[in-house]
Amino acid sequence: MSTPTLDKNSAALDAAEDGASHLINVTFRIRRFNPEISEDASWEDFQLEIDPKERVLDALHKIKWDQDGSLTFRRSCAHGICGSDAMRINGRNRLACKTLIKDINPEKPITVEAIKGLTVLKDLVVDMEPFFQAYRDVMPFLITTGNEPTRERRQSAEDRERFDDTTKCILCAACTSSCPVFWNDGQYFGPAAIVNAHRFIFDSRDEGGEQRLEILNDKDGVWRCRTTFNCTDACPRGIEVTKAIQEVKRALITRRF
Repeated sequence: MSTPTLDKNSAALDAAEDGASHLINVTFRIRRFNPEISEDASWEDFQLEIDPKERVLDALHKIKWDQDGSLTFRRSCAHGICGSDAMRINGRNRLACKTLIKDINPEKPITVEAIKGLTVLKDLVVDMEPFFQAYRDVMPFLITTGNEPTRERRQSAEDRERFDDTTKCILCAACTSSCPVFWNDGQYFGPAAIVNAHRFIFDSRDEGGEQRLEILNDKDGVWRCRTTFNCTDACPRGIEVTKAIQEVKRALITRRF
């Protein structure tokens, strides 16, 4: 009696067909801009066959690698930690590496464009220098006086909890570039800078709170906030950004922090 054998080529073909059955056809509508070619931006469609459980970042990689190598965007860790791939996806600020295709209605064209309020350099890449300058301006580091300690500066769990939420910021600019005040006036410090000031203003080990509050009391500081909650909605880390801004306002009024 002959022993049945498995046709390896047939098995591989069946596996490939099973994998392909999970793929869907998706249109990605990307806002393109190349100052070396034209001063005007335009939309360009790309058709992809892709697993809906993949991320928008995966789709952008496929487009760049297989269809148009000139497509330009930032990305690094691809795990929602570096914050470099923030962009507007279907009109909302998101991280491309955390956005699953199946969650953004792939039956319709998925629009992808650069975040607003910052100068577009090329395609999905913006000039982040104004954003980081505002961050530097609020002195986002521990300020202390006296001799350097010989051991770590200890802090109670309760004191740490006071500013725990704002330590989560990854400087992706999703909150700042979702703010209508920032869109209209790039001089506004913006939510991200205020969040990072909050992180140190309410740190019991820090002694620079008054300095930061005076910086944020400026006409381009916290009083420009209109409490629209766009920033909180846009934050990929779930930070209560609007709440943090209000706490800084309260500290300015009461000088208690």
